[in-house]
Amino acid sequence: MANKVKEIWKSGKAVVNAWLAIPSGFSAEMIAQCGFDSVTVDMQHGVQDYLSMVQCFQAMDKHPITPMVRVPWNEPGIIGKVLDGGAYGVICPMVNTPQEARNLVSYSKYPPKGVRSNGPIRAGMYGTAGSYQKTANDEIVLLPMMETRTAVENMEAILDVEGIDGVYIGPSDLGFSYGLEPKLDRSEPEILAIYDKIIKECGKRGLNPGIHCSGAEGAARAINMGFKLVTLSNEVGLMTTYAKMQVNATRKDSAGKA
Repeated sequence: MANKVKEIWKSGKAVVNAWLAIPSGFSAEMIAQCGFDSVTVDMQHGVQDYLSMVQCFQAMDKHPITPMVRVPWNEPGIIGKVLDGGAYGVICPMVNTPQEARNLVSYSKYPPKGVRSNGPIRAGMYGTAGSYQKTANDEIVLLPMMETRTAVENMEAILDVEGIDGVYIGPSDLGFSYGLEPKLDRSEPEILAIYDKIIKECGKRGLNPGIHCSGAEGAARAINMGFKLVTLSNEVGLMTTYAKMQVNATRKDSAGKA
């Protein structure tokens, strides 16, 4: 299976990514029909587990999206397992040093580029028998998260690690590490300066910076800044935002009867 995310990047466009916190194949199936380029199952801060991740992937399988996962940590067991389960992209939190980035690459790639164990129990279905292992090292997207002051200080060394496809910005934790309120769409000059440097340094290396946004407005702004992958909140945020809007409109427009 060709990776749609990489195809979009090659075309020069940005990827619009969905985010799943709810452990439900049904909600994953609905989100997969909404026009996203990729859909990421969040195993770090969502309430997803490994089995629900597989169920989400199964539900999305007939739709033209790239299945990805944010793993809970930079650890070889879970990284290999989500890839075997069908993930075609791995977003890894709290990568603060070049060695941690090298570890992520090693855990994610088959020999000789890495130490991933062979056993693509579901992922092997994404091609003809035996073909998955021949293309997996090239097709899988690896995005270490850059979300701390330490990671920013090590930015260029992390970006120099061979095998990553870019970095993914966690604005909430990044701001938090600088003593700011944790939130997504940031406007502080010092954080915007960091974004600008990340985008420029990625551009020099042919890498693709991604970022988590609260919705369309922030995502469009990020794309116009130069980000190459944007996430629109998560399905919980999208659902609750629209639900609140509908409830508020009902109360406002019913002349005080509700």
